[in-house]
Amino acid sequence: MAEKTIYRIVFINQDEVYELHAHNVGQSDFFGFIEIEDLIFGEKSELVIDPTEERLESEYSGVTRTLVPMHSILRIDEVKKRGANKISPAAGNVSSVTPFPTMSLPKRTDN
Repeated sequence: MAEKTIYRIVFINQDEVYELHAHNVGQSDFFGFIEIEDLIFGEKSELVIDPTEERLESEYSGVTRTLVPMHSILRIDEVKKRGANKISPAAGNVSSVTPFPTMSLPKRTDN
């Protein structure tokens, strides 16, 4: 049986940098969102328990898919092996991340 692809997704969420691992990542049907499905968390039998991994597992408990705004994504990597899911403080000014260009509607000129 072929192994499933593993993706590492790094994004900003409320002034923190989240790093998650999942089997499925793609463009959402909702405009401007990335869809992340089949999140991967550590095995329950691990001896060392990482509190941030537990916090993420608790936060995403029961979530079948999550939608992350495209402008919050920092990077998506295809990896050979799952690493640790983690949350870290955003270094520096979070607003220094340049957002993707957005559509703007032309202003109406008729009065």
